[in-house]
Amino acid sequence: MSNQKILLVNGSPHEKGCTHTVLTEIASVFRGEGMSADLFWVGTKPIQSCVDCGRCAEKGCCVFEDRVNDFLAVAGDYDGFLFGSPVHYAGATGALTAFMGRAFFADLHSGQNRFYLKPAAAVVSARRAGTTATLDQLNKFFLWGHMPVISSRYWNMVHGSSPEEVLADKEGIRNVRMLAKNMAWFLRCKEAGEKAGVPLPQYD
Repeated sequence: MSNQKILLVNGSPHEKGCTHTVLTEIASVFRGEGMSADLFWVGTKPIQSCVDCGRCAEKGCCVFEDRVNDFLAVAGDYDGFLFGSPVHYAGATGALTAFMGRAFFADLHSGQNRFYLKPAAAVVSARRAGTTATLDQLNKFFLWGHMPVISSRYWNMVHGSSPEEVLADKEGIRNVRMLAKNMAWFLRCKEAGEKAGVPLPQYD
């Protein structure tokens, strides 16, 4: 089997906080499955939202040079994606929302197909509430972007105000580890289908 690669995007302003903790736990499962797992931090510098200028169709990336283009430069090399966010006011961070909006828009309009039929999932971290609303928000990017959405046995979320509390959320950690195993299984199935000559969908 070829070495499948998964990119885990940390949308938190804290590089080593709760979101990083849960993504690191997920990455360890992928590596245990014999796959590569890399973390990508969105960072703390301001991220401009999309202005619909259309320049991405010509450039193949966004007209604004920041972490979005850093991400797009490597995204095509990966087979699956995890996007993680803390819950801010019952939603994803503003930075991650702008980041994903521009990344998916630029990819679509430039015809690069970096995400086409690649599995994706969202994972959220909260002190208490707002998790399911945030998951709904992030999943819409995948549904729009032609990406199979991978599930677990419950919502992909952990609770805690510190990395230590996140790791103490045994149910949450178990669920996200199961999520990683499900994505690993899906990637193996997809690879087996490609080797068997299963054709890509033909659209009207």
